[in-house]
Amino acid sequence: MQAKDVLTDAYGRILGLVKRIAGGLDAEALGYRPDVGANSIAWLLWHLTRVQDDHVSEISGREQAWVVEGWAGRFGMPADPANTGYGHSSEDVQAIRPKNPGVLVGYHEAVFARTLEYLETVDATELDRIVDRSWDPPVSVGVRFVSVIGDSYQHAGQAAYIAGTIERRG
Repeated sequence: MQAKDVLTDAYGRILGLVKRIAGGLDAEALGYRPDVGANSIAWLLWHLTRVQDDHVSEISGREQAWVVEGWAGRFGMPADPANTGYGHSSEDVQAIRPKNPGVLVGYHEAVFARTLEYLETVDATELDRIVDRSWDPPVSVGVRFVSVIGDSYQHAGQAAYIAGTIERRG
C-alpha cells in the first residue's frame, strides 16, 4: 500500500463521519450549543472542512473551494479564504447556521474530491516537501496531511458527542 492510499482512506473516513453526524439533523440540531461558549455541530463540521480546504489548497497551489466554487455564499458568508474558524468568538460560532445538513455535507464532499485529485499526484518526494518553515522541525506535506486528519477526527468526535446528547434528550 502506498502512503497516498493510507491518506485517501483516512480522508474518506472523515467524509463518512461528516455524513453520519450531520445526516438527518435539522437546523436547530446543527446549531445546538451545550452552552454559550461551546461550539455547535455545524461549526465543528464547517471548521474541519474549512481547515482541510485551506491546507490542501495551499499545498496543492490551488484556490480554495470556499472561494472559487461559491461555498461561502451558500453559507451566507463572505468568501474570505483566511476565515477557517481559528480565533472565532462565540458570536462567530453562532453565525454558522446552515438551513440543513446538505450544505455542510456538500461542501465537505467538494473538498474531499479536491483532496483526492491532489493525492493522485502525491509520491514520497512530494510528501517530504517542506511547506512551512515557521515550526521546528519544519512542516512537510505529509505532516500537514496528518495534522489535518488528527484535527478533523477530534472535531468530528466533538460533533458526534453533541449529536448524541441531542438524541438522548429526545
